[in-house]
Amino acid sequence: MTARIPVLVLALAAVSLIPLRAANAESQSQNARPPAPPAMTAEDRGDLLMARQEYLAAIDAYRQAPVSAETLNKLGIAYHHLFALDEARKDYQKALLIRPNYPEAINNLGAADFAKGHYKQSIGLYRKALRLMPNSAVIAANLGTAYFAAGKYQSGLEAYQNAFRLDPSVFAGDGSQIIQGPSSMRDRARQDYCIAELFAENGDQAHALEYLRRALNDGFRDRNRLAKDADFAQLRTTAAFAQLMAEEKIQ
Repeated sequence: MTARIPVLVLALAAVSLIPLRAANAESQSQNARPPAPPAMTAEDRGDLLMARQEYLAAIDAYRQAPVSAETLNKLGIAYHHLFALDEARKDYQKALLIRPNYPEAINNLGAADFAKGHYKQSIGLYRKALRLMPNSAVIAANLGTAYFAAGKYQSGLEAYQNAFRLDPSVFAGDGSQIIQGPSSMRDRARQDYCIAELFAENGDQAHALEYLRRALNDGFRDRNRLAKDADFAQLRTTAAFAQLMAEEKIQ
């Protein structure tokens, strides 16, 4: 989220020594003060505080802003960052009362349900959000993660393929926009292996290795699949792959 911060331009007037009698309307105009910048709104303050990760202060600021679906959604996000999931859900739901087809709030409500372990509900919300915003790689990735957490691996893979098609960098960033993976190590291993396959298929060996390492760290040990997986054909010829296999003691 990018805070909208007014830009303050300080104009420094040039000083010249002129006779008093020479001061006329032109000099008065030159010495006139620039207009004051507009005051920052409560919502702007909340955005700035969110960017600074000062979530409690952001909540106070948003509470002072005019009530709208957008400010209620931002309130929910602030509570979400504080792991106050029940409060976050309330504000997401209030936002949806004002704007029922608000995809960002629907996605965020799905993330709150996911965090509470309500995977079936989160899947339904993510699917609805994706219908409203079909070009969102973030929502598609969140849907895939929810499927993996629910043990629906093929559906998870298909959702990840869609997310990757929309934006390959969705899995390559800092991960702050998408929900964290399943709590089960077995499900996380499957999830990360599938993401590794997607990167390998796209020719991104560095990220393929990164996610393959994650899968192995979470317990993936299917030696036959690693040896035969066509997506890793090029990766298996690299020294980095051989080193990873040696580190993990997989021959």
